[in-house]
Amino acid sequence: MSFKIPIYQPALDGNEKKYVNECLDSSWISSRGEYISKFENEFRKFVGVEHATAVSNGTVALHLAIVTLGIGPGDEVIVPSFTYIASVSTIAITGATPVFVDSLEDTWQMDPKDVKRKITPRTKAIMAVHLYGHACEMDELVRIAKENNLFLIEDCAEAFGSTYKKKHVGTFGDLATFSFYGNKTITTGEGGMVVTNDETLYDRAYHLKMHGLAKYREYWHDVLGFNYRMTNICAAIGLAQLEKANEKILRKRLIVKWYNDALKNLPVKHHGEHGEVFHSYWMYSILVESPNIREDLRAYLKEKGIETRPTFFPVHTMPMFSQKFQKLPIAEYLGWHGINMPSWPDLTKEKIEFIAEEIRNFFNKK
Repeated sequence: MSFKIPIYQPALDGNEKKYVNECLDSSWISSRGEYISKFENEFRKFVGVEHATAVSNGTVALHLAIVTLGIGPGDEVIVPSFTYIASVSTIAITGATPVFVDSLEDTWQMDPKDVKRKITPRTKAIMAVHLYGHACEMDELVRIAKENNLFLIEDCAEAFGSTYKKKHVGTFGDLATFSFYGNKTITTGEGGMVVTNDETLYDRAYHLKMHGLAKYREYWHDVLGFNYRMTNICAAIGLAQLEKANEKILRKRLIVKWYNDALKNLPVKHHGEHGEVFHSYWMYSILVESPNIREDLRAYLKEKGIETRPTFFPVHTMPMFSQKFQKLPIAEYLGWHGINMPSWPDLTKEKIEFIAEEIRNFFNKK
């Protein structure tokens, strides 16, 4: 069926068409053109980092960060199981081993105590994933990384605009990555960014994303690299999106207030804001009492023209990573009980009240 209320749709109400038309008029449509550097510079300033390099999507941003740090076969990277598959698959693709940790019940983020338990002599890095827009416990993760001489990678794909103790996510680790897929708070259609405060790491990441092209010799390649470049057209869209970023983030938080008010007194628990964190609420997410209720509620809402998503299934339960049995109870609970609700920036209060009324009707029939 065609959804009346989709889970997400991008807001393209700024200078996107103007900037894209300028790319077309100039014929700079590939990976060169003025919008690449403009987008990188404005993004760098928005987040508060020294360096940013744009790439073709969020998954390759993660892969680029991992290989930039020299991580590969024989190494282990600690990562939450409750995350999108790209956080884990990019580790495995390098030949390194993902080591799964559980989540915290209140924030849904990786558990620093479990991180400490999982460190071995082979551990090379910790990947902190700021899931659904809520920041991880960065003081603890930074301390653990420093005490154990580990790299810290931040996966900020879902957390653009989020802060921890008034510092943007992406500013704590050795390298951090962002995604600009069509359902992200700011989008380029497909796209990503790698950011860092370390000039050497930036130079290495840029070198690798450009096919390993030597800096001072034309068409001479001195390392095996990748074609991970962003197009000028995507960067033009990204710059226009960035110009309205604060407006989009504030709108997201207003949507959360509308949801919370509308869902009051219903048997659902929303993913809230905990500690000294500014939650950007990429997705408004709820927990219900059982997996069966989740599936029944999602099916009911679908019949009413309301699209939803399940929260991420824990990656340690997926076939390619489940050979070694392990229990991560919080991650499993969140993965089996959670629902992502429609969360796009232009969602209206009236639509949210309609969604809430249908959820109320569902529970009244139970």
